Amino acid sequence: MNSKLKSAIKLIVFLSIGLFILYFLYNNLEAAYQKECALNNVPSEGCSFKDKVINDFKSVKLIWIVIISIFFMLSNLLRALRWNQFLDTMNYKPSVTNSLGAIMVAYLANLAIPRIGEVIRAGTLAKNEKIPVEKVMGTIVLDRLLDVISLLICIGLAFIFAFQTFKDYNEEHGMMNAQLLYILIGIGVAGLIGLLLLNKFLSQSISQNPIVKKLQSLWIGFRDGLISVKNVKNFPLLIFYSVGIWVCYYLMTYLCFFAFAPTAHLGPIAGFVAFVFGSLGIVFPAPGGIGSYQYLVSQALILYGVNIFDAFSFSNIVFISINIIGNILFGFFFFFYLPIYNRKRLQQS
Repeated sequence: MNSKLKSAIKLIVFLSIGLFILYFLYNNLEAAYQKECALNNVPSEGCSFKDKVINDFKSVKLIWIVIISIFFMLSNLLRALRWNQFLDTMNYKPSVTNSLGAIMVAYLANLAIPRIGEVIRAGTLAKNEKIPVEKVMGTIVLDRLLDVISLLICIGLAFIFAFQTFKDYNEEHGMMNAQLLYILIGIGVAGLIGLLLLNKFLSQSISQNPIVKKLQSLWIGFRDGLISVKNVKNFPLLIFYSVGIWVCYYLMTYLCFFAFAPTAHLGPIAGFVAFVFGSLGIVFPAPGGIGSYQYLVSQALILYGVNIFDAFSFSNIVFISINIIGNILFGFFFFFYLPIYNRKRLQQS
């Protein structure tokens, strides 16, 4: 099976999963909306959930969408600057434009096939900056590891700031049973042990087998990228970039409250809870977290008194704004701009 066919199959599978969740959620809300109309004696011909969602989009205050788009790009700029810190530890100094462009192209690719963007991101920067791709990939793994740590910190803060809210949600819906948690911990420990054993074998291997030697070379480059964090020259700046990225993510959700009348009254804690739930939704392996994002953000808003129909509209306002204005628009811009930018750099060198 060739790579293009595999990519096509992955796209169909992941997109189908996400669309199924979204379709299932929409159908349930359509049925509930019809029941509510009947209870309120609203004629069926004047009761269309689709029309309500469309009208909700028309009511959005666009200035706030522009503002969250600015914070979206600011978060990516901070990510590019942090990424360059890791690469600088190995004496590579890519331009911010190439780093930012590689990130945006990766986000665009992720909308087609989840997680493929990391490979695209590594290949794009490696090609444009002449850096070994395995070293770039190591820094990307480190970048994502910091994201996981940041997300866990955000979840912890959400429990502190809205403990009762999470407690009520867990009692009603359940979060994660202990057995599944133990399985995930076991997988994590096994993976860590496996990496340590692989590192020991490939670091000490003296085999002349060309395949082993190639693996050894790739692993050493990957490992160098992964451990580059300990050699970062300005650690406080690394912390600043890391915090800044996630503050921007939070503001993208919270500020969008003001774009939509049913959520405009909600406070920063509600914004933080909605942001955390949405972040967990994006982790789901569907393009952009489609379906899971809408479901989890809607559940978060219900806890703060927003009815499910308005909550669904809000989740789609944020989701579509970020993906269309952010990932697609800027992704395509950098996809076409990077070759032009690097040709000019080559001519000037």
